[in-house]
Amino acid sequence: MAIRVMLVDDQALLRTGFRMVLAAQPDMEVVAEAGDGAEAIDRLRSTAVDVVLMDVRMPRLDGVEATRRICAGPNAPKVLILTTFDLDEYAFSGLKAGASGFMLKDVPPAELLSAIRSVHSGDAVVAPSTTRRLLDRFSPLLPSAGKEPRDPALERLTEREREVMLLVAQGLSNGEIAAKLVLSEATVKTHVGRILTKLSLRDRVQVVVLAYESGLVRAGGGTGY
Repeated sequence: MAIRVMLVDDQALLRTGFRMVLAAQPDMEVVAEAGDGAEAIDRLRSTAVDVVLMDVRMPRLDGVEATRRICAGPNAPKVLILTTFDLDEYAFSGLKAGASGFMLKDVPPAELLSAIRSVHSGDAVVAPSTTRRLLDRFSPLLPSAGKEPRDPALERLTEREREVMLLVAQGLSNGEIAAKLVLSEATVKTHVGRILTKLSLRDRVQVVVLAYESGLVRAGGGTGY
């Protein structure tokens, strides 16, 4: 069954470009389009969608608030935030709102297609290092920024799980974490899964967000331990 994609952007030309790229793929289908967040939410009431490509700055309802409302619903589709470098702070807000990741609008077609497939299969949609660069730049804007008590849920983690969480937040892949901690990649994957379960998080993108918000990781890659 083809991956059902919705395109949400107030620029019709961009939607046309994305639609042409996706239409050429045998495993993807653009089933809906919207020019703003409000229209996207309305379309989702009558259209089954697997992945939403969501712009951030749009009239009526922006992509961040639309993402928050979509992800709060039952059986919500995955959301990929579309951003440009000068709108990275909106991308961060989108991640907090429940998006599975973010892409740059000028992303090469192959990377866009790979990201959509990854999201559909339940994986993270951006490299952790990419997420780290975004959060390194904007973590000083976080309300917490290490000034408030850490999330008590973090106390549920074992010492090893905390080690793994910090490395995830610093941008290391499972393979890199395995090498650093002298573990098998399968063991690291197990630890990441337990971290997600214990902290009630959806994916490793949310792990990074929580680590920055709680002050465990600081701008520049330092740790709060």
